[in-house]
Amino acid sequence: MMARLDGKVALITGTGGQQGRAAARLFAREGARVVGCDLNRDSAQATLKLVRDAGGQMVSMAPVDISTIEGARQWVAEAVAAFGGIDILYNNASQPKMGGFAELPPGDWDFTIQNELDIVYYVTFAAWPHLIKRGGGSIINTSSVAAVRGVPGFEQSAHAAAKAGVMGLTTALVSEGGAHRIRVNTITPGPIRHPLIEPALDDPANPFTRMVARIPLGRIGEPEDVARLALFLASDEASFITGANIVIDGGLSSFM
Repeated sequence: MMARLDGKVALITGTGGQQGRAAARLFAREGARVVGCDLNRDSAQATLKLVRDAGGQMVSMAPVDISTIEGARQWVAEAVAAFGGIDILYNNASQPKMGGFAELPPGDWDFTIQNELDIVYYVTFAAWPHLIKRGGGSIINTSSVAAVRGVPGFEQSAHAAAKAGVMGLTTALVSEGGAHRIRVNTITPGPIRHPLIEPALDDPANPFTRMVARIPLGRIGEPEDVARLALFLASDEASFITGANIVIDGGLSSFM
């Protein structure tokens, strides 16, 4: 049996992080030739080693700053040079600054927009002509439930605005991409396990812990949960799916 991504070239941003690493490993296992990138050279190299040790095909560029158009163009050009084209673009990377709206410095707002919205625009803009040349492909953008629903105790105005912008960009690209057989979909995660939130999970009084306790499926999401959804949207199994926004939060947002 053929793997689900046999012969496809998949670009994944932020492969040094937990969700990017899970996606890189899964996509490679399913036959994709993976091109990763990250700001952190060590974590990106760790992902590269895991993929290659498992027999997967992957190259990685790090450090690369894709929050600039120059960095995005450089990475995409190197990906095309490595494997000859692009079939899948998974815009996974993001880096927000959190804080109350009244106290958030304008510089933190600008940083968040650049590293959560501009970063998606720049990479997609650089990859777009290569997807057209390929005769189509799949773009997967990452938003957040913060874009559609506020949560008491969580101060994240810049993050929410940036991720809402990602949703809007996806909607616009669905129309423009259709003529080129480019599918564009959004993954909208809720609480997903990450090293930065582990201390909060050990504190019963923490608002994040209380929120996780309300998840109907009874657990926090894992990076692999998100990776499996991204794999489906990247594959030909989703060939008639574009413009979808799939929430992956264990049912939490259905009654928050």
